[in-house]
Amino acid sequence: MTQAPRADDRLIVAMDVPNALAGLKLAEQLGDAVSFYKIGLGMLTGGGLALANELKQEHGKRIFLDMKLFDIGATVENAVRGLAQFDIDFLTVHGDPYVVRAAKEGAAGKDLKILAVTILTSLDRQDLDGALIKQGTVQDLVLERAGNAFAAGADGVIASPQEAALIRALPEVEGKLIVTPGVRPAGAALGDQKRVATPASAIADGADHIVVGRPIWTAESPRAAAEAILAELAGTQA
Repeated sequence: MTQAPRADDRLIVAMDVPNALAGLKLAEQLGDAVSFYKIGLGMLTGGGLALANELKQEHGKRIFLDMKLFDIGATVENAVRGLAQFDIDFLTVHGDPYVVRAAKEGAAGKDLKILAVTILTSLDRQDLDGALIKQGTVQDLVLERAGNAFAAGADGVIASPQEAALIRALPEVEGKLIVTPGVRPAGAALGDQKRVATPASAIADGADHIVVGRPIWTAESPRAAAEAILAELAGTQA
């Protein structure tokens, strides 16, 4: 394996591109500026697992597999056990306690971190009403789900930048990770995200890692876009 030079792994670049070939091209463009990549469900049928393995084994990158698993406990446990063989770093599951417990069983003996999804950053209260989710503000529900996920053994949570500071204040959060999607550099289009913040503010509010996709891979120079975000993060406390 070729070990990549150490980069600021607080930035995770979302490879929301069509297939593994496009993903490899993006990784080549970003070079040693980026050390951590997220591969999501949308690329699963486009060679996503093969890309994860190549980036990890051949290029020394860290890998966040964003599958948001949700099923009966036995199925989640078996799925995580299989995915853990790919030597990935982070894996997402839905934050329901029984799902988190099953995922932790599947990851037993591995360094894989199980991250629980609280409420998707593309959702607001109106969306939750449509899904028949119980009443309460989005922030209150995120806090409740985060606390329940930590109690079930989650290594961290996925939450919007707007909830990061609130989660960081929970007593159960000690030693846990907060990873925030919905991060947009100042002036960037929001896309389908509704609860957003800038990179520096997300880190300042307690996020350990930020996830940025479209503002990087749609840029004329993806490396320059990534380096601008990294420069902004350099001004925050590591």
